[in-house]
Amino acid sequence: MPITLAFDIYGTLLDTQGVVNVLEKMVGNEATQFAQTWRNKQLEYSFRRGLMKKYQQFSVCINDSLEYTCAFYKIPLTAEQKKILLDAYLELPPFNDVKECLKSVNSSEFKLYAFSNGSKDVIENLLGAADIQDFFIDIISVDDVKSFKPDPAVYQHFMKTSGSHGDNAWLISSNPFDVIGAISAGMRSVWIQRSKEAIYDPWGIEPTTTLSTLLDLKENILNY
Repeated sequence: MPITLAFDIYGTLLDTQGVVNVLEKMVGNEATQFAQTWRNKQLEYSFRRGLMKKYQQFSVCINDSLEYTCAFYKIPLTAEQKKILLDAYLELPPFNDVKECLKSVNSSEFKLYAFSNGSKDVIENLLGAADIQDFFIDIISVDDVKSFKPDPAVYQHFMKTSGSHGDNAWLISSNPFDVIGAISAGMRSVWIQRSKEAIYDPWGIEPTTTLSTLLDLKENILNY
C-alpha cells in the first residue's frame, strides 16, 4: 500500500518570509521582524478562532494579523501597500529543497497531498505560482471542516478524505504545533527543522523523525 504524505504548505513548502523583500521597501530595517510578527499573529488568530468556534477562512486571519502588525510597529501603511503585501502572500516562493524532494517522492510508493489551513482556491494559486501543483493528487483544506490545525477533527478529515490511516499517513511540517497535532490524532509526522534555532515544543509528544532538509525525506520514511 502506498504511503500517504500530507505536506503542510505555509512555512514547510513555501517560505512565509518571502514577503521580506516587498516589506523592505515599506518598512526598511524592520522588515524581517514585521514579517515574523505577522506570521506569528496569523497562527494565533487561527488558534483562537478554532477554540472559539468562530471560523473564518485563513485569508481573514492573514488580513487581520496584518492590521495588528501595522498597529504594533506603529507603521501606518496605506490601503494600497496592504494590498501589495496581501498579494505577495499569494505568491510565496518555495524553499530550495522543495522541487527536488517532490520529484523524489513522486512515485508509486507514495500518495502526495497538500494539506493546509488555507482554503483550497488560495492553495491552488500558491502551488501554481510556485510551479509545484502537479505533484499533488489533491488539496485537502481545513475549510472543509471549518476549523484549524491542530484541531483533531482536521487530521481525521485528512485521513478520511485521503483514504489513509495512522500507520501509513505521514504529515510533513516545519510547524511543531502541526506535528504534535498530527501525532496526537494518530498520524506519523516528520518535523522539518529548517533552522538550528527552531525549538520544538517540550510537550513530550515527539515527531516520528526530524530532518533539517526535505531532501532526506524519501530515504528516512522508506527506512522507518
